Amino acid sequence: MSEQTTHQPTDPGSGPWRSLVNDWSGDRQTFPRVSWGKTMMWIFLLSDTFVFSLLLVGYMAVRLTTPQPWPDTSEVFALTVMGHNFPLLLIAIMTFILITSSGTMAMAVNFGYRRNRRIAALFLLLTAILGMSFVGMQAYEWTDLIGKGVRPWENPMGAPQFGAAFFMITGFHGLHVSIGVLYLLIVAVKVLKGDFDRRGSYEGVEIAGLYWHFVDLVWVFIFAFFYLL
Repeated sequence: MSEQTTHQPTDPGSGPWRSLVNDWSGDRQTFPRVSWGKTMMWIFLLSDTFVFSLLLVGYMAVRLTTPQPWPDTSEVFALTVMGHNFPLLLIAIMTFILITSSGTMAMAVNFGYRRNRRIAALFLLLTAILGMSFVGMQAYEWTDLIGKGVRPWENPMGAPQFGAAFFMITGFHGLHVSIGVLYLLIVAVKVLKGDFDRRGSYEGVEIAGLYWHFVDLVWVFIFAFFYLL
């Protein structure tokens, strides 16, 4: 009588498979030094990086392939002061404001971890004010360009794709800045109320800083690709 070999099924509750499940079932075991909130913010920023990259790559592809002449951005976005045109002056001011806001945001994070909530909230409010100033200048820029006849579907100064690219890219970034301003105001209120003191950590301010630094960095690429090239 032949012997029959019986195969026992693999028990997922033991052995290396169980160890793998245990490691990846909790973020503290997989990423012992990274909080869940910070991890999710990094994932969001990574996905947003892909979106902005696609927008800029699409913009460059359209600009290089369109048969119509592309408008000279130094002339289109020139700011008239006392009867003189200054190329890209408004854009330079907007860029300076955002770069400055990165510094104030870094100071807010620094004073937050020092448990100085009043100074941290002050720098958060200052960063939000700089962000609102940027959005206000962008609204003026849009109004001026619309007054010159530029629309998403037409452009009296050259390639019609110019309007679509401008309003889509700068509008999408402006939306991020506007959301960031609201985000910073909410975090500032929570700082003043002492919510982070009760939690024993100011990591929420740092997470807000990650978002704001990302918005500033994206603008540097938009400034280089759209206004300087």
